[in-house]
Amino acid sequence: MAPIEYLLFEEPTGYGIFKVKLQKDDVGSNLKEVQKQINDFGSFTKLVEQVSFAPFKGAAQALENANDISEGLVSEHLKAVLDLNLPKGSSKKSVTLGISDKNLGPSIKEHFPYVDCISNELAQDLLRGVRLHGSKLLKDLQPGDLERAQLGLGHAYSRAKVKFSVQKNDNHIIQAIALLDQLDKDINTFAMRVKEWYGWHFPELAKLVPDNYKFAKLVLQIRDKSSLNEDSLHDLTAILDDDSGIAERVISNAVISMGQDLSEIDMENVCVFAERVVGLVDYRRQLYEYLSEKMHTVAPNLSELIGEVIGARLISHAGSLTNLSKQAASTVQILGAEKALFRALKTKGNTPKYGLIYHSGFISKASAKNKGRISRYLANKCSMASRIDNYSDEPTNAFGQILKKQVEQRLEFYATGSPTLKNEIAIQEAMKLFNKDKPEPVQTSKKRKLAEDEEDEEDSDSDSEKKEKKQKKEKKEKSVKKEKKDKKDKKDKKEKVEKVEKVEKTEKKEKKEKKEKKDKKDKKEKKDKAEKKEKKVKKDKKKD
Repeated sequence: MAPIEYLLFEEPTGYGIFKVKLQKDDVGSNLKEVQKQINDFGSFTKLVEQVSFAPFKGAAQALENANDISEGLVSEHLKAVLDLNLPKGSSKKSVTLGISDKNLGPSIKEHFPYVDCISNELAQDLLRGVRLHGSKLLKDLQPGDLERAQLGLGHAYSRAKVKFSVQKNDNHIIQAIALLDQLDKDINTFAMRVKEWYGWHFPELAKLVPDNYKFAKLVLQIRDKSSLNEDSLHDLTAILDDDSGIAERVISNAVISMGQDLSEIDMENVCVFAERVVGLVDYRRQLYEYLSEKMHTVAPNLSELIGEVIGARLISHAGSLTNLSKQAASTVQILGAEKALFRALKTKGNTPKYGLIYHSGFISKASAKNKGRISRYLANKCSMASRIDNYSDEPTNAFGQILKKQVEQRLEFYATGSPTLKNEIAIQEAMKLFNKDKPEPVQTSKKRKLAEDEEDEEDSDSDSEKKEKKQKKEKKEKSVKKEKKDKKDKKDKKEKVEKVEKVEKTEKKEKKEKKEKKDKKDKKEKKDKAEKKEKKVKKDKKKD
């Protein structure tokens, strides 16, 4: 490995370029003596020296550069710093630069082909030393400047990372769907408790009215069953969705009920609990409306395609809408069935066909043999819808409507064989639907139109000149790239030919050696046979 010649040090106040004067061996970099030398300022100055320090113009530029580095990009400022301070490399001699973030290496290599970026343990140790003695090495800074800059940039970077659009915030969706699921469990548990508790007084009511919400409301209305009479029919009918038949049966069963009487304080406690259940159900409805509204704002296409609740569950399971949009369709298909997937992989059984999307109406409509096929198709469309929702600036459900239409047509195709709408035509239809809602451009007067046309012509002329220059530049770059590529190809071919020749030579040599060994072996065997034969002949003669 080539020795490190230069170091790139990223500071909150700017970029520093340091030259490595003495380099310790990579093998002995972990020795105590080496580490001690890096920690000691006097010894460390013998290892590196400052070449240049380029400060940022302000906090905004510092934040911009910090964001670029975190994404592995080379900013214009960094490009200028490297161009000015690093020696010009060539194909024969490259410059080795030590960096702290290995993701930055490919971007630097793209702009500076003859700069080799290294981010090994030795480079990290040297950069740690620069960071440790930064306030002394960077002479232009005042005491405490680095700490203040680090604190300010840290706050600004964190603020930029957690900033979000109030309209397109999916955190509330994740919390709302989690609360909705919790409320469903709690309402079921509490409703069962109300039925069991009130059942001691009026056991027949639970069979007549199985719905939890209506049962709780009836408990609050009836209270003591002995108070029911023909006058209560109207109030009971209003609670039971105008079903007078059930209301009459409730009154008649109250007369002949087998339940025991409850004391006033017991009845009060039952009614308070029933009131709490009714309140929870009402809040659950309100929360569902809020979730639907939020889903139509944040992910209109996904909610149009698969429904608000399932869409919200997918977002919640993925962690965010951005994470969901990055998932492949095959991953979206089995989201929520991870346990079954790993069990199948472990036991080498069949992997699950669907996860959370199983609750969609499309899968329930499909026949048993087509459930897997439609789930795969639906997951593909969900993936497309989530990407459109995440990356589009203007929220619209136009694409969701067309995608839903495609899924419905695919269901028909499985049943009857009728063709499905192609993706190209589907997107064209969606774009028409999207542009339909937009207002038409306002018509201008003739004079104004002429003036605008003249300005457009001037702009087009300047644009055409720019385009020509750009085209020339691109042609030149292409020709240079082509020459480089040709040279590289020739070199590669030559190397391949040399390798092939080398292999052939070694093979021939090996064959020759094998043949010689075989010949020697054969000669030896023949000689041994002849000697044995002579010995036998002599023996026979002696006997005679």
